[in-house]
Amino acid sequence: MAYSPEAELAPEALWSKIQQQTRHALGCGALQPINTHYEFVEQGGMRFLVRILTNLVRKEKADLAQRPSGESGKPFNPFLPYDPDLFVTNLSPTHLCLLNKYNVVDHHILIVTRVFEDQNTWLTLADFEALATGMAEIDGLAFYNGGRLAGASQQHKHLQLVPPPLSPDRSPLPLAAVIDALETISHSQPIASPTLPFRHAILSLVARPSPSGEALLAAYHNLLAYLGIDGSQTPQAFPYNLLVTRNWMVAVARQQESYESIPVNSLGFAGSLLVKNPEQLELLKTLGPMTVLTKVASRG
Repeated sequence: MAYSPEAELAPEALWSKIQQQTRHALGCGALQPINTHYEFVEQGGMRFLVRILTNLVRKEKADLAQRPSGESGKPFNPFLPYDPDLFVTNLSPTHLCLLNKYNVVDHHILIVTRVFEDQNTWLTLADFEALATGMAEIDGLAFYNGGRLAGASQQHKHLQLVPPPLSPDRSPLPLAAVIDALETISHSQPIASPTLPFRHAILSLVARPSPSGEALLAAYHNLLAYLGIDGSQTPQAFPYNLLVTRNWMVAVARQQESYESIPVNSLGFAGSLLVKNPEQLELLKTLGPMTVLTKVASRG
């Protein structure tokens, strides 16, 4: 679908469009939710939400869709062209909003560049302006998996946004509890939490009622600098996870995609992990969720 200014999002229309398109996509089979059950596992001052797959076949189908296919050997790109049954709305001249086809959390949306940009490129003002449009209406958790080693499953640049509640029992975001426990959190100087034993940075955001694209970009550059990451290098040379709410932004430096077969993306650092079967759940309990996060994050 070509971009037209007339098709841009009207104020306060995003949530209703997401709900409407979700009903449509479920009805026609374009949206294929991945069912899970869950447990809580505590370690290191965090109460982790661990989801266990109940439909491994559908998850394997989702994973298979990311693999190289056809004579070109290139990965399938579900965003070019995108499935019109998953299209929610235009967010800006550069970005559009899609439903996440294989969603675990209800109403999980993707903020996708209209033309191809690599997931291994730094986020830009245009990215954050599109994200700010989404966050102005959805007071949820946004995140970005900065590269394959950070859990990115698609090469086409996309941010993600999930509305509350992240947990089925409607409990607060585990990472939010850690941040709330900090005595002070600055708008200008990133800090690290003593609870999190890996390389990370936290910064408070000024919301009015939600942060602007410019404010998000400035915070992002501030966090990268705190972690010693040169955001001017092209292409992106350092994998990382980014988590954003209206109140704070967190960046985590990464060094590997998984540990002992347990994959971790940005949601893992928010306190939500996904395992494929009861055996993997027991392994996670033995290792400890915080231990897994520490192993996949950079310690340098």
